[in-house]
Amino acid sequence: MIYLDNAATTSPKPHAVANACAEAIKHLCANPGRSAHATSQKAAEAIYSARSKAAELFGAESPEQVIFTQNCTQSLNMVMKGLLHPGDRVVTSSMEHNAVMRPLTRLREQGVNVDTAEITVGDPDATVRAFEAAINPGTRLVIVTHASNVCGVRLPIERIGEICFKHGVLLAVDCAQTAGVLPINVKDMHINYLCIAPHKGLYAPMGTGMLIINGELPQTIIEGGTGTASINMHQPDDMPERYESGTVNVPGICGISAGIDFVRSKGINHIYSHEMALIGRAYDGLANIRKVRLYTKKPDENFVPVLSFNIGSVNSVEAADALAKYGIATRAGLHCAPTAHKRLGTLSQGTVRICPSAFTSAYDIDRFLSAVQKISVGAEDIFY
Repeated sequence: MIYLDNAATTSPKPHAVANACAEAIKHLCANPGRSAHATSQKAAEAIYSARSKAAELFGAESPEQVIFTQNCTQSLNMVMKGLLHPGDRVVTSSMEHNAVMRPLTRLREQGVNVDTAEITVGDPDATVRAFEAAINPGTRLVIVTHASNVCGVRLPIERIGEICFKHGVLLAVDCAQTAGVLPINVKDMHINYLCIAPHKGLYAPMGTGMLIINGELPQTIIEGGTGTASINMHQPDDMPERYESGTVNVPGICGISAGIDFVRSKGINHIYSHEMALIGRAYDGLANIRKVRLYTKKPDENFVPVLSFNIGSVNSVEAADALAKYGIATRAGLHCAPTAHKRLGTLSQGTVRICPSAFTSAYDIDRFLSAVQKISVGAEDIFY
């Protein structure tokens, strides 16, 4: 199989990641830091090592700012529901994933005011102006994707961060499509909350997430055992324990640690260049297939390596099913981001989405293009 569904989760995972998870299951099956025995202490050391690597990679001042979660969606919910109250204002973008939009819908029903800044694909200056115009004296938080999971457009987070800092507004960033692909520094970019999906660009196991808190998050949404201050019926104030209740996912976190090692050994800039070259190759090839519809200009530095297309007017799910018969794994439909599809005009049809990884080759892209060409020609009567 040629796997081009890496925007959902990367596959394959590096051997070192699989080995790290297996070794944790074999040798670190003890609750980290909860006991004095050697296995518990070794587990705690492995968790701290992973925190330290993540803090260094994303520019956090201390490992304690790194919170391990179940996934990026949980991280985003922790920020929004731990921060916003009725009467608060929050600004988001016109191309967000449902991991942001559904919690905001619930919060709006509870009295939180939600304003939307329009993303202009291919014009970062217009996007920045839209965010500045959306911020008003009552705005408490801007929560925004770093890059669209549908069309790959990259938001100018550095400039949005400067605007938030100037106005005293908190910034939360969903970097599900950019962690491990683009350099990110929470301090330099004025990011208060960085929500990460390690199973994507960090090549970690599924069911893992991270939240980096660069400041404070007033409320918890989960409370429970932390192994510290057990006599106190209130949740501890210190990080990371304040936001990590219950037993953490030791094998998954060890997988994150190995994934970070893999990304750093390859180099983030090298990974980005490799994947963008492949997505450019795919774009050029698709543009030469008469019935293919593309929805952006050729991806450049304003994009990440995510590309959506359709074959004529056929439903995107049917097109992806046809590609699967050629051994090509893609993603079809609305990608849990209907606001982005509304913005692109693809709400009824959805799109077929591809995303390469560090393991994808030019040969894989050419095989994909050959399959699209055959599907287009062979199913001509379906389209018109």
